[in-house]
Amino acid sequence: MTPDQALASHRRQLAQVGEAVTVRRYAGTGASRAAVAEAVALARVVGYQPSEIVGAVRQGDRRVILLNDPAATVPAGKVALATMLPLTSDDKLVIRGAEVAIQGADDSTRRIAGILIALELQVRG
Repeated sequence: MTPDQALASHRRQLAQVGEAVTVRRYAGTGASRAAVAEAVALARVVGYQPSEIVGAVRQGDRRVILLNDPAATVPAGKVALATMLPLTSDDKLVIRGAEVAIQGADDSTRRIAGILIALELQVRG
């Protein structure tokens, strides 16, 4: 499968079962911190199965497949997701209006021929 085919496949699947989420990056700490960048991306949010709750995964954590689509429309006041990569545990995700913490970001599993198609995130909150 080529990177273009993989991206097209992810687009189709997420268009059917995905939702828009916001990736938020802050500057500073505590109450005085300010959001310095936000990106909107298509994602699939699912819970972990009981058998997957081991190691660093806790009950209530969710897995997010976040599409890195270079052709996605960038809303006014937002940035392209690619400009915020790599994501870290300092970044936040907003899912259905609730901000959650990124516990881990896997940018290898959904990489084809070196091109990042999507990230797999573990989020908590």
